[in-house]
Amino acid sequence: MKTVANHTLSVAPMMDWTDRHCRFFHRLISKHAQLYTEMVTAKALIHGDAMRLLRFDAAEHPVVLQLGGAEPSELAHAAKLAEEAGYGEINLNVGCPSDRVQSGAFGAALMAEPDRVATCIAAMKAAVSVPVTVKCRLGIDDQNPEETLPAFIETVKAAPCQTFIIHARKAWLKGLSPKDNRTIPPLDYGLVRTIKETWPDLTIILNGGLRDVPHALEETKMLDGAMLGRAAYQTPWVLAKVDAMVFGDAKAKPNKAEVVQALMEYAAEEIAQGTPLHAITRHVFGLFAGEAGARLWRRTLSEKAPKPGAGPEVIVEAAEAVLGEKWAA
Repeated sequence: MKTVANHTLSVAPMMDWTDRHCRFFHRLISKHAQLYTEMVTAKALIHGDAMRLLRFDAAEHPVVLQLGGAEPSELAHAAKLAEEAGYGEINLNVGCPSDRVQSGAFGAALMAEPDRVATCIAAMKAAVSVPVTVKCRLGIDDQNPEETLPAFIETVKAAPCQTFIIHARKAWLKGLSPKDNRTIPPLDYGLVRTIKETWPDLTIILNGGLRDVPHALEETKMLDGAMLGRAAYQTPWVLAKVDAMVFGDAKAKPNKAEVVQALMEYAAEEIAQGTPLHAITRHVFGLFAGEAGARLWRRTLSEKAPKPGAGPEVIVEAAEAVLGEKWAA
């Protein structure tokens, strides 16, 4: 069953991080935050194991598939596969600066080709009934974002595209690594707000440098939503405030002991299907960030979860180190 997307607060698509195990973990903390897959290329879906790449748990809804690519027909085909798999929205990556996407002339490189992006969006929209959105940067390399970003939006919105998630930094395709591109180019939230003022009918979501839910709400008072990235991954308990503060669900009060219990049960089911424990636990190191016992939680998981035959008992042992009497697994 598809769930209608709500962009008010979401967790960013992050390569090698937001896989299905990470998303299930995040859903244990927030019932309502919109989740995104890590980027999947259209070619991989068409020519690879689409069933494996598109797999997700129904509990993850609302969940969005992010696609990478630059060929309209391939993206349309991939979008159709995603819709058939149950995703409620398709997002086109126009922001990733990695060498791999540059070599394929997609991701952030597409900021220089708004006409192509518009053609890709139009092709995907013709193939599916679910929303198709864009995640982009302010610009790339020597572009002047104050000129090129409005021109990009003007062209792509005519595809039509209603929703733009804007990472409020430029991407430098030459001279900066993907990691540095996430932190070194300066943030410009003001330009994102200008885009919203210029096109108030568009849905404009802010991404980049948002520390937690209160910060996200403060910076997006004039916008339509916020997307948390590294903060949600490295300190995932920031998501515990999402349901009450953003979606008004006062009954949603996540409990860490309950989250760990559910995680343990999930791990047992996944291990029975052949998933190694470390594939799950690598995403939860930050659950107790800043608390007494957090270091032992991380060390226990990092040292014991990768061992052959490791099972849910490793999570129990790690939890005992930090939760003590609160842990009743």
